[in-house]
Amino acid sequence: MASRKEQKEKLRRERQERERAAAEAAARRRRMGYIAAATLVAAVVIAVVVIAFAGGGSDGKDGSASASSWPSGSVPKQKVADLAAAVKTAGCVYKTPKSEGRGHTTKAVTYKSQPPTSGSHNPVPAHDQAYLKSPGNVHLVHALEHGRVIYWFKPNAPAATRGALKALYDEDKALVVLAPNTAPMPWAVAASAWGKFVGCPKYNDRVPDAFRAFRDANRLKGPEYFPNAE
Repeated sequence: MASRKEQKEKLRRERQERERAAAEAAARRRRMGYIAAATLVAAVVIAVVVIAFAGGGSDGKDGSASASSWPSGSVPKQKVADLAAAVKTAGCVYKTPKSEGRGHTTKAVTYKSQPPTSGSHNPVPAHDQAYLKSPGNVHLVHALEHGRVIYWFKPNAPAATRGALKALYDEDKALVVLAPNTAPMPWAVAASAWGKFVGCPKYNDRVPDAFRAFRDANRLKGPEYFPNAE
């Protein structure tokens, strides 16, 4: 028959074994928790990367760009609303070039007026938006036919100029397109509608008023009536 001392020793060993087993179980649970947390973090990181590569690029297939792709910029509040006065104050010129027609074509077109204000154009019009990469002048001229006003800049325009034009575009986007002119243009920036344009030899803080007045006088004045966004 076991002595009292032996019974106590047996109970002590059993208690220690239970405590050891409980400690190991707790450690296993902690390890599983760490693994689950790490897996979740990895999944989130992978998802962010996939989203970034799938939709976070600066330029879309149609040449559109996310807001973060444009240089930051601002424009002064409007001071001159009269078109003739605003154009003169900005040091720009207002012209109404001879019509170059309005037929459809799938071929390349060289426009006599720069920026273009009329002429044969692709059957698919450019959408109402801001473009860092031109969708093509043949598509932009079709947008003019639908009553759009286009703000043009040279592809190598300074970041400050591009940022200012984007700020002006964001101020009132209705029936307006912003795009680079890939054809040789004698103006630093320009605004055109069907049959007319304002050309500015350089950008300055008075140009926005000239473009605002031109926009308000000419949008939705094209030969085809398309009031909805393309």
